[in-house]
Amino acid sequence: MRIVTPVFLAVLLLACSFANVRAVTNDSFAEGIAEYRAGQFAPAAQAFETAASVRPAAGMFVNLGLAEWQRGHAGAAILAWEQALWVDPFNKPAVEDLQFARQVTQLDAPQLRWFETLSTWLPPAAWLWIAGASLWLAAGMILLPPVFRRPKAVWHQTVAACGLCVFLFSLPANWGVISRTHLGFVLEDNAPLLLTPTREGEVISTLTSGEPARKLRTHGNYYLIRTQSDTGWIEREQFGLISRK
Repeated sequence: MRIVTPVFLAVLLLACSFANVRAVTNDSFAEGIAEYRAGQFAPAAQAFETAASVRPAAGMFVNLGLAEWQRGHAGAAILAWEQALWVDPFNKPAVEDLQFARQVTQLDAPQLRWFETLSTWLPPAAWLWIAGASLWLAAGMILLPPVFRRPKAVWHQTVAACGLCVFLFSLPANWGVISRTHLGFVLEDNAPLLLTPTREGEVISTLTSGEPARKLRTHGNYYLIRTQSDTGWIEREQFGLISRK
């Protein structure tokens, strides 16, 4: 009983935690749907934001994007739909909404490096699992036969080689996932891009809501970002990153 009871309590607490998360998500989602149908887009966006922060899911981000778009917040809408594709690269509504939004705003999609493009083929967690599973498979085929005192067969070597190839293929994709966490989008129209990370800094240019950029580093309440044409500082509240982690 001294061993079983703590384990049982831990499992029970974990189950209760999942139940609470599901309840909060369902309540917020239902509230968001009701507010959206009533034409109350600001409360709808807040409800979808709450649901997405508790349980990130592509559908939540798609609905959040729709509510933000109806509010006239193109940057927040584009960010939400990009976050939907971060969770699920195959989400068709997010793809279609982004295409429509970029046609209307005349904004370009972020410029991705080749390994970042590779990372968009699957969800981020999938690449991590593939790397781990393929590495363990290759190591197992090499190390386990001697442990069990069995000769290495041709199929052991073949499986190990295949596992190693998959592992090596997944490395640039995982690096692309890490690199893409620095991508983000301007949230406010005419947001100033500053020469220094201060409110009194010289304005280099003004940015368009929904414009993509890459975060280079952080200083206090400012991000140093690189757009397609300039590099400068922007307030953190005016810039949203594609990854929430």
